Amino acid sequence: MTYEEFERDLKTRRAVEREIEIIGEAARGVSDHLRRATPQVPWRPIIAQRNILAHDYGEIQEELIWRVATVHLPDLDRMISAILAAG
Repeated sequence: MTYEEFERDLKTRRAVEREIEIIGEAARGVSDHLRRATPQVPWRPIIAQRNILAHDYGEIQEELIWRVATVHLPDLDRMISAILAAG
C-alpha cells in the first residue's frame, strides 16, 4: 500500500494506529531491567507514540504513522526477534 492509499483508507489508518498503540502499551509493561538490557530497542519513543495515540495529544500525523508502520515496525520486529533468539 502506498502512502497515498494509506492516507485515503481510514479503516486501515485506524487499525494501524491501534496496533501501534497496543505495541506501546506492551512496551510500557517491560521491566526497567529488560529495557536497560536491550538498549537497541527505542523504548521511550515507542511508549511516547502510544501516549500520543491513546490520549490524543494534538493531531495525529498520518505521515509519521506511515513511517512507523513501514520503517520502524519492521526494524523493531527484527530487533525483538534477535533478542528472543538469543534469549
